[in-house]
This record gives sequence, C-alpha cells and structure tokens, in this order.
Amino acid sequence: MPEQELHEPAEPDYAVPPGETIREFLDDLGMSQRQLSARLGLTPKHVNQLIQGLVPLTPVVALRLQLVTGMPARLWNRLEADYQTTRTRLRGRSDLDELIAWVRDEIPVSELVKRGVLPPVPKDPASRVEQVLSFFGVAHLASYRELYADPAVRFRQTKAFAAKPGAVAAWLRLGELQARDVACEPYDRHRLDQDLRALRQLTVQPPEVFFKLTVDICARNGIALVVVPEIPGTRAAGATKWLSPQKAMVMLSGRYRTDDQLWFTFFHELCHVMKHSKRAVWIEADDGGADPCEAEADTFARDLLIPPDAARRLPDLKKLDDIRRFAMEVGIAPGIVVGRMQREGLLSYRNGNRLKRSIHLPEP
Repeated sequence: MPEQELHEPAEPDYAVPPGETIREFLDDLGMSQRQLSARLGLTPKHVNQLIQGLVPLTPVVALRLQLVTGMPARLWNRLEADYQTTRTRLRGRSDLDELIAWVRDEIPVSELVKRGVLPPVPKDPASRVEQVLSFFGVAHLASYRELYADPAVRFRQTKAFAAKPGAVAAWLRLGELQARDVACEPYDRHRLDQDLRALRQLTVQPPEVFFKLTVDICARNGIALVVVPEIPGTRAAGATKWLSPQKAMVMLSGRYRTDDQLWFTFFHELCHVMKHSKRAVWIEADDGGADPCEAEADTFARDLLIPPDAARRLPDLKKLDDIRRFAMEVGIAPGIVVGRMQREGLLSYRNGNRLKRSIHLPEP
C-alpha cells in the first residue's frame, strides 16, 4: 500500500452543519438565538433551523453572518459546501436500511414537521434520516439510544401504561433545544433552598403573574424552566435533565391543566435537581413509581406544598369554605389542598374541583 494512503485521513462518518459553528459563536458571546435573529434580519425559526442544519446556509446569509460574527463569508460558504457533500456521501452508508426503519417505526416525524423542527420536504427516506439525526444532534443510532432512547425506555418500563420511547425521546429533545436558549446563572443549591419559599408563595398568583416569575427565579438558580406540550404517545408530565454541570433543565408538558398537578410536578422536578444524580434523566407521569428517588421527589413536593404539621388537619376539612380558610392560613392555592385530599382519599374526585384553577402555560 502506498505510504500516501497510510497517512490519508479517514472521511468522517457524520455530517456537521454550519449551525454547530453558529451555536459555538452564541455560546462564546452568551447571545441567544432570538438576539442573533434580530441582528441577521431573519426569523428566530429560520435561525433555529440553520443551527440544526435543517435549511441551507445561503450565500446571502453567509454575508450577513460575516457582518455579525466577523468570520468571512467564504468560510461560511465552505462549511455549508462541506456539510452538503458529506450528507450526499452518507446517503450511501451501510446502515441506511436500519436507520430508515428506525425513523419509520419509532420517530413521530409528522408531529415534528407540524411543530416546525423538521422540514416538510424533502421527505424521501434517506433525507428524513439525515434530518432526524440532525434534530437529535447525533451521528449514530447508538448515540441516540444512549442519550435519548434509553431514558425513554426506562420511563416506559416503570409505568403501567406503554409510553412510546421514540415520542418520549423527541419530546425530551424539543425541551433540550428550547432550554439551550434560556440564559441562566450557574446552579446554586444554597440559593435555590432559600428561594423555595418564594416559589411556593407564587401558587396563589394567576398564571400570567406566576409563570414569568417562576422562570426568572429558576434561571437565577441555574435552571432552565421550559414548557413543551406532550407529543402523542409521551404520556409524561415533567422531566429533568442536566445540560451541563452548572445548568439543569426542568421541563413541563402541561399534561394536566390544573394548578394542583402543575405545582406538584414542578416541585417534584426541583427535588431531582437538588437531591439526585446529575447523570440521570428523570421523566415523570402522574402515578409516581417504585423508584426510591421518585418516591422521595413525591414526598418533597407534597411536604413543601403542605407541611406535615398542617397536613394533620386535612381530615377535619369537611366543607369547601374550610378548605379555603386552611389554604389561606398555610399560604397556598386552595386547588392544591383539594388535589392533596383527593389523592389521599379524603375527598371524592367529584368534589371540590371548582377550587382548582385551569392552567394554560405559554408555549414557545
């Protein structure tokens, strides 16, 4: 074999979109995608799709990026050309049949197209594979399974119902992408402990007040709080994942649109942030689970909302007016008291529901 061939570098088996360089630029400057879109004169959606490699980086955009980043347009054009060349070559990869089957059988492509994170065209199988790999930010099926599918499968196995791992994985990824754009201070466990009381006090506020304040308090404690409506087949109420050693994501689906479920799920997820492994991905439904960490998170949320000393009085609350007075005394929304009493069999699920507030959280 000629010496030249011995030292010739192997061609990569993955395609890196120019968007990765854009993402690094944003990270270095602490700039959000929305801020970049304003500077480029593009929509936030277009910038997001550029970063994911879902739309091409045109010469016009390259010239605008040169003005904003200082990196010459010819280099942006070269990155795009290399990306497209590699994508074309990878269409002939040996595992293409397996990848096509994966996308067809597991991934909720139509829902992702509907949400604007996958393009409607081209939709031939090979193109869809590249789009889905780019969406998940992985080059191999094995990487997808490790980062997204394995936590989704564990979630399914701990529940009495059959959640779809591909739907759960896609939902997690949507939250991850949204959380990346949330500017946060470094995680501070001590400060978060101190802010728990302020967060609890927000339960009595209307959604248009409490949601923004909750997002702000979380961000100053290193937590990106995001809302991503569930994908059909997900059946998850919330999730927690560490994006870096100093930044966690708490994700809510709004699956149950009442204040008792919302606040219980939120504080349940905070427990995972504060007390449990940073390497784990925590995904929750409404039925808890046998895992000791899930039980601890349930207890944490329950006792934070209604402390044990006050909870001893719950069996004595016979009328809705009693519940209202009790809620006012302990400083929480009455719907939370109703939800607790219903779960513990102290109140019928048919009674007291008018004290719960319907919650419609803002979506991205």
